[in-house]
Amino acid sequence: MEVVPFRLRSPHWFRVVFIILLLLTGQKTFSQVEPDTTIVEQQVPEEEEELSDEERIPGYKDPNKALLFSLLVPGGGQVYNEKVWKVPLIYGGILTSIYFLEFNNRRYKRFIDALDIIRDPSSPPEANPFPNLNQDGIIRNVNFWRRNRDTMYLVFAGIYALGIVDAFVDAHLSGFDISDDLTLKFEPSVEPLMANTSSIGIALKLKF
Repeated sequence: MEVVPFRLRSPHWFRVVFIILLLLTGQKTFSQVEPDTTIVEQQVPEEEEELSDEERIPGYKDPNKALLFSLLVPGGGQVYNEKVWKVPLIYGGILTSIYFLEFNNRRYKRFIDALDIIRDPSSPPEANPFPNLNQDGIIRNVNFWRRNRDTMYLVFAGIYALGIVDAFVDAHLSGFDISDDLTLKFEPSVEPLMANTSSIGIALKLKF
């Protein structure tokens, strides 16, 4: 029987030894790695305090408040918007409409009474407060003064509504930029039309 001599220099043995050492080294390395259990605290950013428009914008007025004050009292929204000079205009228009409403209503009632007198067969002719007018003339006056009275109702409601709209819009505009950088002005302008011909006029310029 022939004995095969053991050769350590065989390349197969080197591969086997290398793989065993690699496995042992890797196992030792993995066994020494410990999981990191450190808890990292997240810093929650502090919530910034939200400011209202009245606190953030100088001179800002709340449109809803202006609308409410105008509904409750005529001119209340203008006082809230610090536009007190508009209050006499609103009350002047309201009082004027009330005066003409009452005047037209009073004339309407006089002609209504006169019409009732004429239509009453038992009333004498001299009972007519308007002797120069017949029944048709009195009816025309009744319709005329009634239309005037109804028109003054509309005028009164229009002035009241105009005050409400003015206060609401004025409060909205209080949040817009009205600094000196916004300018609107007229300037002379020269524009060329054709060769050796130009046009002279006025230009409206808005600067932002």
